[in-house]
Amino acid sequence: MMDRIALFILLIGGLNWGLVGLFRFDAIAWAFGGSAAVISRLIYILVALSAVWCISLFFRKNEVIESREHHHRDRRFD
Repeated sequence: MMDRIALFILLIGGLNWGLVGLFRFDAIAWAFGGSAAVISRLIYILVALSAVWCISLFFRKNEVIESREHHHRDRRFD
């Protein structure tokens, strides 16, 4: 669950950086009162923490997202 949350936050951050790079438009700063606003800074910090969390994805073995029980339950209806 935490992986998905971190990836979602990184998606928002990545799209925002794309807007900054392409159009010099910071959507987070625009939406929350400037890049120095407390809420904007908190979002920037969340994006950075999400990136740090996602570093762990490189070092984990492949994991099955769905449990085996769920997989077996679905196969009964095939």
